[in-house]
Amino acid sequence: MEKPIKKNTSNLKIPVYNLEGEIVKELSLPKTIFSVKTSLALVAQYTKVYLTNQRQGNASAKTRGEVQGTTKKVYKQKGTGRARHGSMKAPIFKGGGVVGGPLPKEYLLKMNKKQKRIALFHSLTTQLNNKNIIGLTDDSLKMKISTQKISQLLKKTTKAEEKILIVIPKTESNTLFLSSRNIANVSVSNIHSLNPFMILTTNKIIFLEKSLTDLENLFVKKNEN
Repeated sequence: MEKPIKKNTSNLKIPVYNLEGEIVKELSLPKTIFSVKTSLALVAQYTKVYLTNQRQGNASAKTRGEVQGTTKKVYKQKGTGRARHGSMKAPIFKGGGVVGGPLPKEYLLKMNKKQKRIALFHSLTTQLNNKNIIGLTDDSLKMKISTQKISQLLKKTTKAEEKILIVIPKTESNTLFLSSRNIANVSVSNIHSLNPFMILTTNKIIFLEKSLTDLENLFVKKNEN
């Protein structure tokens, strides 16, 4: 049985960087999100649900009644010494139908909103305990589009070949998103698209200050009543 993670209230601050890669301040994180007590079994359950729901299930094979081909008899019924056949659509012939082949199927597992929210909090707590979360000032939202500038920032704040996730308030008309999307190993997500699988498969997570505020408003304050 998995042991639940204990709350760690002494490590709820992250360094906040500017676009030059300098630490300008520290930011306190909400305990309700980044210091939760839950079971790893819940995250495993979410991962199963998430990966299963990614399957398209559109594999399909045609039976002998669906393949195109002639209905002419292959050869005469008797006198050839061979087994009798009435159609080239039979499974034993090339181009014939398939027996027991795959058919379109919908793969769908469900998980309630409360479980998803707790799994998200657990994944964020795990990454914070591993010191994989840093902050970025909101000034970067007003920057001019420059992939080179973001690349230089990431070189100063992260290790080479790390998988990086940048969490922004929204993607619409966002110059930071446009500056980051073509960099290898870097993905950009807004608050509404954030999920536990995305978080746990990332080496470093960069939150904008506004993103953290929106995160708390969306998942905590909205559900208090």
